[in-house]
Amino acid sequence: MDLAPRTAALKTYLDALPGSVADPRGPPRSGAPNILIYKVMGKMFAILSIRGPERINVKCDPHLVEILKEQYVGVGHRGHLDRRFWICVALDADVPPEEIESLAASSYALVRAGLTRKQQAELAALASA
Repeated sequence: MDLAPRTAALKTYLDALPGSVADPRGPPRSGAPNILIYKVMGKMFAILSIRGPERINVKCDPHLVEILKEQYVGVGHRGHLDRRFWICVALDADVPPEEIESLAASSYALVRAGLTRKQQAELAALASA
């Protein structure tokens, strides 16, 4: 799979998060996936587009959603995810790469914080192994 540099860098970052698992998905009858759904302990925290427009959907603190939309042209909403909690970030827009990584890390942390104690213990065991 030949990815654009920004997408490849973000994929590498997401793959390195403890317990992060990428689930490739594509349209029916298509042989190639067009997105990677990232999960931690079975809970989704990011959707990375790997074909077509470079973008990522991440979970976001509801208080930051409107602020980010006002601050950056490249932050908006796409798809069926709840607009209060999810944003779509265009990787080729005005959002700096460091900010995109920070948003991805924040999304991971939000989902991780919502895990049960048992799931958090399993994740800690995975991270220390």
